[in-house]
Amino acid sequence: MTAVANETTIDVAVDVRFTPGGTPLAVRHEGRIWAVAADPVHWFARDAWWDTRSDAALGSGDLVSIEYWQVQVRLGSNSALRTFTLRRNPLSTQWLLESISD
Repeated sequence: MTAVANETTIDVAVDVRFTPGGTPLAVRHEGRIWAVAADPVHWFARDAWWDTRSDAALGSGDLVSIEYWQVQVRLGSNSALRTFTLRRNPLSTQWLLESISD
C-alpha cells in the first residue's frame, strides 16, 4: 500500500467490535471509541511465507492470509471522518491499526 501525504503508518494493537455478521462496528484506539460511519472495505493479502516461516506443523491452519479492513470512523456525530486501515496477521487474534488518514 502506498502512503499519501495525509496518511500516518503506525502498526499498534487495537480492539475492534464486530457485528454478529462479522463487520466492524467500532475501534478502540488510545482509550477512545471510534464508531464506524460508512460501509467498510474488506480484503485479504498473502504473506511471504517463504521469508517468515521455515516449518509449519500439519494442521496449523492458514499461514498466509493477512486480513484487512478499511473503515471510516469518527468520534462523534459532528467530528470529521478518518480512515483506519486494520490488519490481522495469519494465526493472530489481535488486530493492528496499520495506518490512519484524514
